[in-house]
Amino acid sequence: MRGARPDEFNFNTNPSTPNIGQPTPPYPAGVGVGGGGRKKGVGVRSWLVLDSSGKPQPKEEGKHAIMRRTGLPARDLRILDPLLSYPSTVLGRERAIVINLEHIKAIITAQEVLLLNSKDPSVSPFIEELRRRILCHHHATKPQEEHNSEGEPQTGMDPAQGEAGRLQSSGDQGSEAKKDAKQSLENQDGSKVLPFEFVALEACLEAASSSLEHEATRLELEAHPALDKLTSKISTLNLERVRQIKSRLVAITGRVQKVRDELEHLLDDDEDMAEMYLTEKLAQKLEDSSNSSMNESDTFEVDIPQGDEDDRLPPEFASEANRDEGYLRANEAHDLLMSAHSALSRNSRGTHTSSTRSAMTNKLDVEELEMLLEAYFVQIDGTLNKLSTLREYVDDTEDYINIMLDDKQNHLLQMGVMLTTATLVMSAFIAVAGVFGMNITIELFKDEKAGPQRFLWTVIGGSVGSIFLYVGAIGWCKYKRLLE
Repeated sequence: MRGARPDEFNFNTNPSTPNIGQPTPPYPAGVGVGGGGRKKGVGVRSWLVLDSSGKPQPKEEGKHAIMRRTGLPARDLRILDPLLSYPSTVLGRERAIVINLEHIKAIITAQEVLLLNSKDPSVSPFIEELRRRILCHHHATKPQEEHNSEGEPQTGMDPAQGEAGRLQSSGDQGSEAKKDAKQSLENQDGSKVLPFEFVALEACLEAASSSLEHEATRLELEAHPALDKLTSKISTLNLERVRQIKSRLVAITGRVQKVRDELEHLLDDDEDMAEMYLTEKLAQKLEDSSNSSMNESDTFEVDIPQGDEDDRLPPEFASEANRDEGYLRANEAHDLLMSAHSALSRNSRGTHTSSTRSAMTNKLDVEELEMLLEAYFVQIDGTLNKLSTLREYVDDTEDYINIMLDDKQNHLLQMGVMLTTATLVMSAFIAVAGVFGMNITIELFKDEKAGPQRFLWTVIGGSVGSIFLYVGAIGWCKYKRLLE
C-alpha cells in the first residue's frame, strides 16, 4: 500500500495566511458528507416550563429533547408547530397530553406544563391564571403529603420478626405507593382535589372557551347595529360592513365547531379519557416496579441452598425450620393476595383504559374527567348556539333586504310598463299627425272650406283619443294583474 505524500494533507489552518499553492480539503470543517452544514440551534424553540409548584422556568430545547422529556412522537409535536395550521386538538398519550386550542399550545405531563408560545401577549393572562391554579393545587396537596410523610411510625422490630416484617413491607410497598398517590389528591377536609394534569387541562379549556365566547359576544355587539342600519338604509358602505361581519362569523363558527367536535369525541371515547389520567398511570407504574422488585427479592430468598442452612442447624431441628419457612411463605402469599384485592377494590368503578395496561387490575374511573369535559362542552355548545342565532339573524336580514330589493324592482318594472304604454299611445297620435302632414291636396287643406277650427278639433280629438287608449291599456293590465 502506497503511503500518503508528506504534502498531500499539509493544509495551512492559519486564517491569516491563505492556502496558496496547497490542495483544497475535501470538506470544510463542521460540514458533513451528506450536504451543507446545519446551523446550530435549528429546530430549537423557546419553552416555558411550569412545574407542580407553579414556578416558571424558560428553556431553549429542540424537538428531540422534548420528545425524550415527554415521550411524544414527532407526529404529535407537529400539531404544536406555529408554522403549520392545525385545527384544535386535544390528545392523550402515555406520558403527556397535547393541547392545541386556539392560542394555547401546551404539553401537559403529570408533573409539569410546557408552553410553546409563552411570549405571545394574548397568552400572558392564561399563564397567570395557570400559575394561580397550580399554586392552589400545590397548597392543597402539600399539607396532605407532609402529613403522610410525618405520620409514618418509626418502630423497632424484633430480630426474630425481621425477615417476616421485611417481606410484609415489600409486599405492601406497591399498594402503599398507589394509596399515597391517591391520598395526595385529597384536601385536609376530605374534599377531592383534581390531579395536576386535570388542573392544567381545565385552565386550557377555560381559556379557550372564554376567548371564543368573548369573540362571539363582541361580534354580536357589532353585528346587530350594522344589520339594523342596513335595513333602514341600503348602501354600499353598509353592505360592505355586513359582508365583513358575515366573514368573521363564518370563521368563528368553524373554530367553535371544531373545539366542540373535539370535546364530543373525547366524551364518546372512554379509552381516550383514560389515557389522560397521567398521575394514576404514574402511580400504577410505581406499583408495578415495586411488585417486580418484591418478586426479585422473593426469588433471591427462594434460591438459597437448603443444604447450608441444614448444615448450620442440628439434624433434629431441620424439619421444624422447613415447616416454619413454609408457613412464612404461605403468609407472604396471603398478604400479596390481600394487597392486590385492595388495589382492585379501590378501582372497581372505573372503565377500560388503554391497551397498554392490564384489563383486570387497572380500571380507571373517568367520571371526574367526564364531568370536567361536559362542563366546558356545555359552554362551547352555548357559544355555538349564540353564533347560530346570530347567523340566523344575518340570514333573516339578507332575506329582508332581498325582499326590499325585489319590491323596488317590481315598482321599476311597473313604471317601465306604464311608460312603454304611454309611448305606444303617443306613437299612434304621431302616426295620425304624420298622415295629415303628407303633401297631398285634399279639401280639408283648403282655407275656404276648412279653417283653423277644423285644425283645432283634429288636434283635440287626437289627444283625447290617445288618452282614452292609454287609460284603456292601463285598465286592461290591472285587470290581468300585470300592474298593481
